[in-house]
Amino acid sequence: MSIKINKTESSKLASCPENLGFGVVFSDHMFTQEYEKGRGWFDGRIDPYHPIVLDPASAVLHYGQEIFEGLKAYRRPDGGINLFRPEANMQRFNRSAARMMMPAVDEQYHLEALRALVDLDRDWVPAKEGSSLYIRPAMIATSARLGVSASTRYLHFIITGPAGAYFKGHFEPVSVYVADKLRRAVEGGVGEAKTGGNYAASLAASEKAAELGHSQVLWLDAREGRFIEEVGAMNICFVYEGQHIVTPTLSGSILAGITRDSLLQLAPALGFEVSEERLEIHQVLDDIGAGKVTEVFGCGTAAVISPVGSLCFKEQEYVVNHNQSGPVARKLYDELTGIQYGTREDRFGWVQSVE
Repeated sequence: MSIKINKTESSKLASCPENLGFGVVFSDHMFTQEYEKGRGWFDGRIDPYHPIVLDPASAVLHYGQEIFEGLKAYRRPDGGINLFRPEANMQRFNRSAARMMMPAVDEQYHLEALRALVDLDRDWVPAKEGSSLYIRPAMIATSARLGVSASTRYLHFIITGPAGAYFKGHFEPVSVYVADKLRRAVEGGVGEAKTGGNYAASLAASEKAAELGHSQVLWLDAREGRFIEEVGAMNICFVYEGQHIVTPTLSGSILAGITRDSLLQLAPALGFEVSEERLEIHQVLDDIGAGKVTEVFGCGTAAVISPVGSLCFKEQEYVVNHNQSGPVARKLYDELTGIQYGTREDRFGWVQSVE
């Protein structure tokens, strides 16, 4: 299926702003395609960025049948544009679709549409250090009916917007609140799918954490409330003795992060030991207190790596590495972002150029 392109009139083109935030300014164009049961996907097109019109009875508005992804385009020093492991995001998009009883998209066509969109809006890829073009593919259920069943119609779209550096010239650790009562997801549920319900379920604890002065929430398993899962919207890693990086094993309620997977491959190449384990919160806190855990950091698309300076569990604070970022997090961050921006060797073949 071809992609129809309807460009924004030159007089209506906007420009990438000087001051960059996240998720509030969007590029000139967007991609859409529609699905109907019995017909399949049709009408793939890139048009000027525009509102989506939905019937008030659309299934997504009542039953939350939707998925999304998040990845970035990076401006290289030579002016070119890189994508980082986009095929992994396409694959995860379809895994999420399967869990939410939604139709799969053709991964190559999805990637072709994404590349065409980035190429068309390439002037929106900022060149400031640490900045990027954030890319948000999504799929929503659009059947207009109130019965609880899988929709028969869907809209798949991709929007983009410039994003500033997550760290404003610093690599400062964040304070994390351990959710001892509220839960985000359960094994057998939809925690491993990138669907909005997981994030809606996180809001209550996130607001409480913010009120208490913390930046993120550390989630525990929903069955026993003992085992560590994710931090905020990121995966989490613990560094033992400055050498051994441990991250919770994927349990079915943890999102399989692309950054997480990249670090598990990259770290051994940099001389670190890595493992995926079931991490019990009390044992980890004891290990922090004993100095065995020398660093803690979250990892995800937005921040790449976010050092953790302290964890608060049941009103007791556990400080990591004197509330300072550590050398392991910094080394991994510098290496991975260097690959993404094209300033360091891509020994894994992760980067694709948008020409």
